[in-house]
Amino acid sequence: MRYNRILLKLSGEQLAGDYEAGIDPKLVSWLADEVKKVSNAGCQVVIMIGGGNFVRGAQIAGHGIKRVTGDHMGMLGTMINALALTDIFEAHGVPTRCLSNIFAEQVAEPFVHRLAGKHLEKGRVVVVAGGSGRPYVTTDTAALILALELDCQVVLKATKVDGVYDKDPVQFKDAKKLKNISYKNAIGGKEIGVMDKAALGLAMEQQMPIIVFNAMQAGNILNLVQGKNIGTKIS
Repeated sequence: MRYNRILLKLSGEQLAGDYEAGIDPKLVSWLADEVKKVSNAGCQVVIMIGGGNFVRGAQIAGHGIKRVTGDHMGMLGTMINALALTDIFEAHGVPTRCLSNIFAEQVAEPFVHRLAGKHLEKGRVVVVAGGSGRPYVTTDTAALILALELDCQVVLKATKVDGVYDKDPVQFKDAKKLKNISYKNAIGGKEIGVMDKAALGLAMEQQMPIIVFNAMQAGNILNLVQGKNIGTKIS
């Protein structure tokens, strides 16, 4: 095993699957089986989930809705996703706990550093809702903060493409995939929009590696944990 503890960053849009919004239970069930392979192999898994399949704070702000309120609405979207993941994962035999960075004790355990650590040590997947719990902070940046706080060895940034390209592979047929890229180039490259610049800056400051990969291909998460060369590594 290359990694013993990972943070998997999932976007809300990925959970929508074949739908325009909301949650695709079949896709999440498939994802549960993929994570189960990793957990059974002995790797501890932390998941940070976005909420873009329901609402994006920065986009909904305006017309009377304050940006802070919009971000709070986005946090609630991540809570819906985290609850769904937890139930579906458990139904597929993956011990999972939902912890929240916003106050929601009726539906989730509060995020406490030591509590999250104990769950991981007992072999449970920890799904964290609410982003960082603060406005103006994306779930990408929240994922980096969480990975550092829980001593994860790598952040796996799940996407629908197989890595980082020098330009948009959808628009340009001659786009080239990059196997490795430096933090500096990832931050400075205008064509590279793989992750929030604040998240990349924090990763560079703390030397936290990020691997951008296609999470929708069977076996990819386990292969990465085992050290296989998949996706693009930012380091």
